[in-house]
Amino acid sequence: MPLEACRISPLDRGFVFGDAVYELIPVYASSAFYMQQHLARLARSLGQVRIQDPYTRAQWEAIVENLVRQSESADLAVYIQVTRGVAKRDHPFPENAAPTVFAMANPLASIADEVLQNGVALITVKDVRWKRCDIKVTGLIANILAKQEATQASASEAILVRDGFALEGSASNLFVVREGIVHTHPKDNLILPGITRDFVLELLTELGLEFREQAIPEEWLYSADEIWVTSSAREVLAATKIDQHVVGKGVPGELWRDVYALYQKRKV
Repeated sequence: MPLEACRISPLDRGFVFGDAVYELIPVYASSAFYMQQHLARLARSLGQVRIQDPYTRAQWEAIVENLVRQSESADLAVYIQVTRGVAKRDHPFPENAAPTVFAMANPLASIADEVLQNGVALITVKDVRWKRCDIKVTGLIANILAKQEATQASASEAILVRDGFALEGSASNLFVVREGIVHTHPKDNLILPGITRDFVLELLTELGLEFREQAIPEEWLYSADEIWVTSSAREVLAATKIDQHVVGKGVPGELWRDVYALYQKRKV
């Protein structure tokens, strides 16, 4: 329906509590990319916060495909949000609330050639989020504040640091290359299990590149040969500066170029 025709109750728990989860699925050439993996993550998020999954997998697929079919653009970002539903404002789970589902498709923004050629700048910030970052919830105020800090510093992303280790970005996963080995934080409760992150690991395997899923000391950020950030919306970007320190040679590295080129081949 038209956006202006959508109506959601102000008593929806997604509005008053942020009691909701979400998923974002990229679409290339009118085909949803890794849709099954994204829908599996949505189902996991719902299960972790104990919101009843309102649809079967086939019904979710039909919702995504219907949005794609109605869209004028071939490259899209399909956003899905599920809240616990409408109820009086009270912290315990309501007994009879039905989940509220909202889904939309927007054109997927392309990455500027200048960004691909020159890389992006990063900053580091203290990670003040809760310790269940593996659940894709809509309560993103800590991420928003970190991203705003990066924006005000003319940086593309903020890397979140906790207890001396670099975990991920405010809206991305983190990869650090040292001596030809690619490192990324293991999937645990401190990071979002990124679908793009896993896809990049598949590409590294295909390219025969060594990688390790391990905790990344903060100081590695300033001695890295390459740093990448990955997300569904921005794919895989090379960082050439972090906290005003130059990364590697100050240009996107060779390993990133190989991964990016294969990414473009495999995504359609």
